[in-house]
Amino acid sequence: MTILDKIVLRKKEEVALAKQAVSVQQLEAGLHFSRNPYVFKEFLLDPVRTGIIAEFKRRSPSKGIINDQVKVEEVTQAYAAAGASALSVLTDVDFFGGHTNDLLAARAANEIPVLRKDFMIDEYQILEAKALGADIILLIAAILTPAEIKNLSELAKSLGLNVLLEVHNLEELQRSICKDLDAIGVNNRNLADFTVNIQTSFDLVSQIPDEFMKISESAISAPQTIMELKAAGFNGFLIGENFMKTTNPGQAMHDFAAQLISV
Repeated sequence: MTILDKIVLRKKEEVALAKQAVSVQQLEAGLHFSRNPYVFKEFLLDPVRTGIIAEFKRRSPSKGIINDQVKVEEVTQAYAAAGASALSVLTDVDFFGGHTNDLLAARAANEIPVLRKDFMIDEYQILEAKALGADIILLIAAILTPAEIKNLSELAKSLGLNVLLEVHNLEELQRSICKDLDAIGVNNRNLADFTVNIQTSFDLVSQIPDEFMKISESAISAPQTIMELKAAGFNGFLIGENFMKTTNPGQAMHDFAAQLISV
C-alpha cells in the first residue's frame, strides 16, 4: 500500500465522521457559504503579482515536520504582501498536520484566493470547502475516476468555486480533462513514493489545452526555474516546502519574489 493509498483510506473515515458531526444544512448556513469566491484567473494573471501559489504546510509524509512553529495568519499575510497570487492551505490532519481552522484563519486574514489543499473524494468536502471560505478546490486525478472528477468539478462550479485538477502523467491528464476545470496543475512529486522531478512539468505543458491555466507544483526552489516554466507556458507555480522550511516563511517568499524581479 502506497502513502497515497493510506491517505485515501483514512480520508474516507474522516469524511464519514465529519458528516456525522456537521450536517450539509449546517454547512450551508455557515459563515462563508454565501460569499462570492475570488476569481482565481484574475489573480493568477495579474501582472503585479508573482503567479506563485504560496503554501502553508506544517509537515508531510516524506519529510515529517517541516515547520510547526509559525502561525497561519502571519505566514499567509506575509505571503500575500510579498505578491502571492493565491494561498494554499493544507487541511489534512493526520498526514500534513493541517486543520480546517487553518483555512478559516487564512480566509479571515487575507483578500486573495485560498486553495483548500486536501484529498477530495466526496461531494461533502466540496460543500465544506465553500463553508470554510475556500475559493479553489483541488481534485487529484490519481485518486479519482473521470466520472468523479466531472461530478465534483460540476458541483464546485455550481457553488462559484474555482477548480484545480492535479495530474502526474499524460495518462491522468488525457482521461481527466472536463469542461468545469479552471486550471490544470502538473505535480512534479510522485504521490506513490514522494520523489520529485521538475521535468514532469516540461514534459506535460504542451499537452494541456490552452483554455486552462497551467500550474507547476512542487520541486520549485529557484527563481530561475520559474522563469523557465513561464517560458514553457505555465501561468502559476505552487511553492510550499521551499518557504516553510525556513524560520520565517513570509520573509523567504519576499526574498524569492525580489530575486524573481531581477532575474
